[in-house]
Amino acid sequence: MKSLLAPEEIKHFKRDGAALIKGKFDKQWLDKLRRGIDEDIKNPSPRFERHTKDINAPGYFEDFWTWDLYKDFKDFVFNSPTAKIASELLEAKKINLVMDNWFFREAGSKSGAPFHHDISYFDFEGSMCVLWLPLEPVSKEEGIAWIKGSHLWDKLFIRTRFNEGHLVDGEAGIVNGKTYDITPDILNNKDDYEFLQWDLELGDCIFFDMRTLHGSLNQVTPKKDIHRYTLRMAKEGSIIEYRGDWAQEERAMMEANGYQNGDDLDGKMFPTLHEEI
Repeated sequence: MKSLLAPEEIKHFKRDGAALIKGKFDKQWLDKLRRGIDEDIKNPSPRFERHTKDINAPGYFEDFWTWDLYKDFKDFVFNSPTAKIASELLEAKKINLVMDNWFFREAGSKSGAPFHHDISYFDFEGSMCVLWLPLEPVSKEEGIAWIKGSHLWDKLFIRTRFNEGHLVDGEAGIVNGKTYDITPDILNNKDDYEFLQWDLELGDCIFFDMRTLHGSLNQVTPKKDIHRYTLRMAKEGSIIEYRGDWAQEERAMMEANGYQNGDDLDGKMFPTLHEEI
């Protein structure tokens, strides 16, 4: 099968922890995701959340693990170029879905994403990447910033909540045999880091390593509604690895579906999206 990526794109992903991938998603895919988000908002899953406290203020919304609830999401997950791109970046023979996730900010919303990395939020371990796909053109000032090379720090940071105040779910220390730190105060020490930011046109996306720290660097209030769709995907050999109590709600859902600590990321909740024959 013909490669979808240039060698430089793969190089940037491995070296920097995030890479700009241009023009891989045509308008039909973006329209499907918009329809899926609209349908989800009207009929949300139990995981739907409004991160903005003031119900009269423009909101910041999120939902996840919804790919099997809405046909447009399911079509994108299984039939878009996403999994093939992930296989090239991770040099994988097999790619499994880990989790889908979307974010919607209404025009005027002052809420934003804290700096965090995805690897410590849930009970997953292995070689994984994330698609970050905006459904509108986005300037680098309005988008997410990634800290270059932070996927190679060999550190775990405790989960920080997306709701207002960005509360941290615990204290630094050893949890289930792993050492967790509090995410550094990045916004007040910007000169200490090298950030990756891009202007994105329709169809462009970012792929990043699950360990790469990222968040809202510039506190820009959007003048229009904005939609972001993300997919987390895993290379063969990735497993369920129990983390802290902060992940217990998601863990309960996995356990209800028959998964236990140490199981492969495969099967009903983690379907195979791409496999080399």
